[in-house]
Amino acid sequence: MTKRLVILLFSIMTCVSMEAQKDAFSTTGITDEMTVNPEQNKAWRMGQEKYSSRPSSAWEVGVHLGHFFIDGDVDRTVPGGYGFGLHLRKAIHYVFSIRADLFYGKATGLETQTWRTRNNGGGLVEYNLNTSDGDYVEEYTDYTDANNQGWFPSHQTTYGYGALQGVINIGNLLFHKERNKWNWYMTLGVGLSSHKTMLDLRDGSGTFYGNDLETQVGWTQEKFDSQSGRSEIKDAIRNIYDGVYESEGAKKQGIFRLGDDTNIHVLWTASMGISRKINKRINIGIEHQVMLADNDYLDGIKFRTSTDQTNNADIPHYTNVRLAINLGNFDKVTEPLYWLNPLDNTFNDIAELKQRPVLDLTDEDGDGIIDMLDQELDTPAGCPVDTRGMQLDSDGDGLADCKDQEPYSPPGFDVDDKGVAVVPAAITEDDVNAIVDRKAEAIMSTVDAKTSKTDCGKWFLPMIHYDLDKYSIKPEFYGHLHHVANVLKMCPDVCVSAVGHTDVRSGDNYNQVLSYNRAKAAVDYLVTNYGLDRSRFKLMYGGENTPLVGSSRNEKSHYMNRRVEFRLCQPGDYEMGRPEGAAAGSGSTNSGTTGTKYSGNKNSGY
Repeated sequence: MTKRLVILLFSIMTCVSMEAQKDAFSTTGITDEMTVNPEQNKAWRMGQEKYSSRPSSAWEVGVHLGHFFIDGDVDRTVPGGYGFGLHLRKAIHYVFSIRADLFYGKATGLETQTWRTRNNGGGLVEYNLNTSDGDYVEEYTDYTDANNQGWFPSHQTTYGYGALQGVINIGNLLFHKERNKWNWYMTLGVGLSSHKTMLDLRDGSGTFYGNDLETQVGWTQEKFDSQSGRSEIKDAIRNIYDGVYESEGAKKQGIFRLGDDTNIHVLWTASMGISRKINKRINIGIEHQVMLADNDYLDGIKFRTSTDQTNNADIPHYTNVRLAINLGNFDKVTEPLYWLNPLDNTFNDIAELKQRPVLDLTDEDGDGIIDMLDQELDTPAGCPVDTRGMQLDSDGDGLADCKDQEPYSPPGFDVDDKGVAVVPAAITEDDVNAIVDRKAEAIMSTVDAKTSKTDCGKWFLPMIHYDLDKYSIKPEFYGHLHHVANVLKMCPDVCVSAVGHTDVRSGDNYNQVLSYNRAKAAVDYLVTNYGLDRSRFKLMYGGENTPLVGSSRNEKSHYMNRRVEFRLCQPGDYEMGRPEGAAAGSGSTNSGTTGTKYSGNKNSGY
């Protein structure tokens, strides 16, 4: 039986250990769907709830195997017994869990000093029912104690229980690291136990071993007082005894709960153990447990002597190794809570707040664009800039307006190093007509779509940004959208692509829907407020996959990545339909579009 259990334990460990670690010792990666109340957790991530929801954690099932012995009146044999069983455990919260435990074991004991019947002052006072006349008679009357010699008790006890235990652990209350590998715990439980004790009283022929056992084993007080001497005594006893436990030991009278044969005792268990996480799925530990019941018959005998009739109960001990397996799909549940750090959310939020930049309205170069958004931080004083903070070059001659002595040079002429058009000193009537024609053509290129195919493709189109998990248009970007609308009105044949984006936080599916909502809100705003034809727009989105600001994770970078970019339609641009997924983000536009609260599934939003 023991060999089979060991093989089973080894097989289970080998199979389960093949599962991926999935960050067993680092971040827990708890999504909203892995909590008891996903809506509360979503609101907490948005700062609308004070507390996050408790994670929905896995059940633990385990097997245990170890050494079992009984500390009673009869000297225990070590090693002399074994035990095994099953348990099922569920975390109530991070410190306390409930464990149902089943156990079965066998233990043996052998005394190295002789016991005598009560006629000679011994403790063998137990009675068995004499079925012939209904009276109780002594079990050990055949040991007549001739020559004042007695008997060496030898027993084998079969023991079992079922108990419900409370488990307390504090190994996951961590202040200086993210996850724990070791967990110290202790348990206290209550249950029911039963036992059956058999004694080795007779030899193979059914005869009691005799009344001169002390002489046969060479027992002396000197031997008894040394460890080596007691070992010698035991070896001599085993040479005499046949090792067959043929006689049932006495039981406490009047407590047979199932019929008249099975004794049932109320049991208290207490244990202490330590476990080691192997990976996210399994852990292994060692535990020592004691079992307490009002039962002094576990070794089959109640009193050691007739004068030492103490009421001390026999106490079973069980030192065991436990293999535990966490059940469930880790995409839907976490590890049991006793492996998670309850302070993790708090410390993560504190760390993020420390990294979050304070809104800084500094405009170092004084161009009207704050440094947080300025893409040209050293614009010379007095130089007009666009919405990105870049110097304007109105005539496109390669010289910024603030350095151009002729910001609006006539088209068609070369310019000098000061930005002034080089016009021939003497011009003919044909030259004048050509200049006028070019001027008219330049003006018409911004008004007449039929002659604007070239210049209408040179317009700079801005981008607009969004608040965290929102897709409503911010008032500071109304001017940007007005600029886009003017370009479309002046260039009736121009097609514009509006491409929505998010930051890297929240899940990819959620971000795809949110980036779609942002692009749609921008397009709806332009169509509704400027009367533009919806067919002139191509609505596109990219979620978190094309960040504007690399891999940086500070709040300024997140803000820059939450955007809608406008550009003239390019080959390959096409109208993208709404992606699959639940509603994402919140906001409204002048067209009446509304949304729902955030329903992401990572550590924050979007």
